[in-house]
Amino acid sequence: MGSIISAIGGGINAVISAIARVIMTIVGAITTVIVTIFDVIVDILCCRCCGSRRSSRRSGRRTGGRSSRRGGGY
Repeated sequence: MGSIISAIGGGINAVISAIARVIMTIVGAITTVIVTIFDVIVDILCCRCCGSRRSSRRSGRRTGGRSSRRGGGY
């Protein structure tokens, strides 16, 4: 009789563990999405706030439209 109860207890434990894993996976996915959205919003705000200052500094250094990326020489 004890082995039957032990088997039932093991089955219940397996079912609860599977449900807990599914819930943890869902929570992890939702957390990842929220963090990604937050990162995108912060990136957009930083580009708007700080990007104009940086771009004005960079544009002052360019001469004659030459760019080091295209292989134009300095």
